[in-house]
Amino acid sequence: MTDFPVVPTGENVSRQVLSDHPDLMVVAFRFAKEGAEGALHNHPHVQSTYVESGRFRFTLGDRELEVGPGDSFVVPSEITHGCVCLAPGTLVDCFTPRRDDFL
Repeated sequence: MTDFPVVPTGENVSRQVLSDHPDLMVVAFRFAKEGAEGALHNHPHVQSTYVESGRFRFTLGDRELEVGPGDSFVVPSEITHGCVCLAPGTLVDCFTPRRDDFL
C-alpha cells in the first residue's frame, strides 16, 4: 500500500511512487489508452523498467524496442528515452538514486 498520490503526467498517463529511499525509488506509470506517450527525456538516474502489463515501443538513444508483459531492461544515466503505448498497461520503474523531483 502506498500513501503517494497518483499524478497525471500526460494525456492518459499517470505515475505513482510506490516506495522510496534516498538510494532507490519504485514508481508505477499507468497508460490508459493506445497511443499515450511517455515523452522523450533524460535524467542522471539509472532506471530499470519492468512491463507489468500492456505493450510499448521504447526509444532508447538511437534504437527502438517493443516490449510486453514480463519484459525488463535498463536505461543508463543520461540516455534519451521515451515510449508509445501500443496496448494499455503499467510500467514499473526503479530509479537509483531516488527521483526527488517525483516527491
